[in-house]
Amino acid sequence: MDEYKNYYKDKTILITGGAGAIGSNLTRAAVEVGVKMVIVFDDLSASEKWNIPSFSNVIFVKGDVTNDIDLKRVFNEKPEIIFHMAAFFANQNSVDYPENDLWVNGIGTLKVLEYSRLSNAKKFIFASSGCSIYGSNAPLPLREEFMSMNLSSPYQITKMLGELYCNFFSNHYGLQVVKPRFFNSYGPGEIPGQYRNVIPNFIYWAKQGKTLPITGTGEETRDFTYVEDVVDGLLRAGYFKESVGQEFNLASGKETKIIDLANLINKLTGNQAGVKFVSRRKWDTKNCLLASIDKAKKLIGYNPKTYFEEGIQKTIEWFDQNSENIKKSVHFGPGVSSAVRDFLP
Repeated sequence: MDEYKNYYKDKTILITGGAGAIGSNLTRAAVEVGVKMVIVFDDLSASEKWNIPSFSNVIFVKGDVTNDIDLKRVFNEKPEIIFHMAAFFANQNSVDYPENDLWVNGIGTLKVLEYSRLSNAKKFIFASSGCSIYGSNAPLPLREEFMSMNLSSPYQITKMLGELYCNFFSNHYGLQVVKPRFFNSYGPGEIPGQYRNVIPNFIYWAKQGKTLPITGTGEETRDFTYVEDVVDGLLRAGYFKESVGQEFNLASGKETKIIDLANLINKLTGNQAGVKFVSRRKWDTKNCLLASIDKAKKLIGYNPKTYFEEGIQKTIEWFDQNSENIKKSVHFGPGVSSAVRDFLP
């Protein structure tokens, strides 16, 4: 086993937002590398309990990152490494409910940092967002030294706020923080829904034989990153000393056109309904996304290995295996924003 995986043996880790797509896959990976205990902390507002891997050393605590009583419960277990994945996700949701976004992503992150410091946690890994931090005018590929103050959604603002709080706790208290920035993560574990990402929603609609709605021209690109590659990057971030105090992109380093994504999902699911083009959402100001992963390679040996078509196929297989649970959990409500309503098929 790689040295960075051996590091986790017999350790207790806390994963906030651990019932989500990345959190649940991180939980499973942590068990596989031999942790003593994984504490999954989630309020299940945007996730489901059935998505949490069932192992004897996995403890689920339903709770809120803004609630001191809940936080005292999980930090009483003395977790050594904190993976702070919990968030009010994501752009359109934050536009519709900006106060909730600030409360969870701002106050929640601040509280988890404070409890991590008080409990003498060895490391705090904050799930940041490369799709947020860089703004809409950054040159490609996106590199860590470029940041923008001209952001287009409350979610983007509060992800930057989380990084700034991490910097404060690092500089003022000496807390060992790491700030990996995610890019369009996808894979098994992400339940489709009104405020979810494009890939699970496309798969869900394609399996129902529906036309896939593309916001824009379809020539827009994203840097889609398979969840197992993201998880490997997180485990590395928790181990390597070189990661402390650093921000770095966890991405695939490759661009994929949205029209190519839609056509691939339609092909793999046998959906004959094709695509339709709808107006872009107001906050969606980025035509193309492509991240540089040079810094992550240098600092932690990050090396994404999953080919895009392979990752999509694995995600579709997960949908097939969990179809009944997904059917019960999926929700596309009317929402507040007309852009959301226009987006739904």
